[in-house]
Amino acid sequence: MPQKLIDGVRTKQLSLHADERGRLLEIVRADDDMFIKFGQVYLTTAYPGVVKGWHFHKRQTDSMAVIRGMMKIVLYDAREDSPTRGLINEFFVGDWNPMLVQIPAGVCHGFKCVSDHEALVINTVTEVYDCAAPDEYRLDPHTSEIPYDWARKDG
Repeated sequence: MPQKLIDGVRTKQLSLHADERGRLLEIVRADDDMFIKFGQVYLTTAYPGVVKGWHFHKRQTDSMAVIRGMMKIVLYDAREDSPTRGLINEFFVGDWNPMLVQIPAGVCHGFKCVSDHEALVINTVTEVYDCAAPDEYRLDPHTSEIPYDWARKDG
């Protein structure tokens, strides 16, 4: 059964095209109904077992795609005025499930590399990073403020 999505979160299964020359994975287009605006595109990675999180933005929307390896991307809705406040979403994204996950401003998010090699994430964001006044607010990945355990869940 599909999980109930946090208000404003959107996903899109990505199509991978492969032939004897290699692969093509189209991630986001300006004419895509999920496209909001362009700020910048960046690559971030995580080594096996590493958790990067939690953080959120007040203005920025993130659109993440894992292009190598597998990531567990986890979202937590801490927004006071949200109809899905307190909801958690988990997405297993990457080699075996190519997907774009769009995360609206105010939603806490993080990810954990669950593959046996470094995982690579392409993030297309709506705002340009401002070193002088970053729109990034961090929490410890194991904070008790978010009811989530990053440990592997067997069973």
